[in-house]
Amino acid sequence: MNRLAGVSIMGILMGLAVALLLVSQPAAAFPIPERLEFDVSYTGISAGRAVQEVSIVGDEVHIVSTARSAAWLKIFFPVDDRIESVLIAGSPPFNIGVPRLYRERIREGWTRYQKEAIFDRQKLEVYTKDFLKKSETTQKITNQTYDTLSSFFFFRSMPLEVGKSYFIEVFDCKKLWNTEVQVLRREEIETPLGKFKTVLIKPLLKYQGIFARTGDVYIWLSDDERRIPVQMKSKVKVGSITAVVVGGSYWPQKK
Repeated sequence: MNRLAGVSIMGILMGLAVALLLVSQPAAAFPIPERLEFDVSYTGISAGRAVQEVSIVGDEVHIVSTARSAAWLKIFFPVDDRIESVLIAGSPPFNIGVPRLYRERIREGWTRYQKEAIFDRQKLEVYTKDFLKKSETTQKITNQTYDTLSSFFFFRSMPLEVGKSYFIEVFDCKKLWNTEVQVLRREEIETPLGKFKTVLIKPLLKYQGIFARTGDVYIWLSDDERRIPVQMKSKVKVGSITAVVVGGSYWPQKK
């Protein structure tokens, strides 16, 4: 199974929307603090749990996403991932700010990653350190650059119009990508928490983020001001991965 962490929510999923999106329409505002819990399944079989938490610490926004494999899967493919993004708080209600620090610790089977990216907004540079490969790089960024985790939260704050595409600059600890996200349609779906009205989006990922780049990624966001990721699906090399929200401090209200 390939990158269960990607399902750790989004990631990354995915980002989404440059400064042009900020111009005239009011943005949605999801609640902070926020905690969302997800059941992650692999081709219909429960494979683990993921938790995503957002909090305010001083004048910064902290986002932490974790994923762990189910007990039965630990024998064959143990997963213990933690991804963190620290943002300089923005000016509500338009966005949650821009990233200052990004960290990822990925442990999936024999796969190991431990990386850190420090964003310098004055110089418009990002300093990246790979702790396992013992390598360091410095690259140029734009003033609207996000990491793979915070990009998704920025997109949640934006107005979405069916049939349109939005773009965002996403840095994945290797390269800066201009990522397109398509808003496909409105759809009512059934979940363990009941039926929900949603907006279906499709990130066209070029980077190795929240889901592996092995198939199309689809994300169902609640069709309200919260834009809660109700469900996510992605094809992987063998089978598919689905993440469904099952609880936390808030989940979409039934309509």
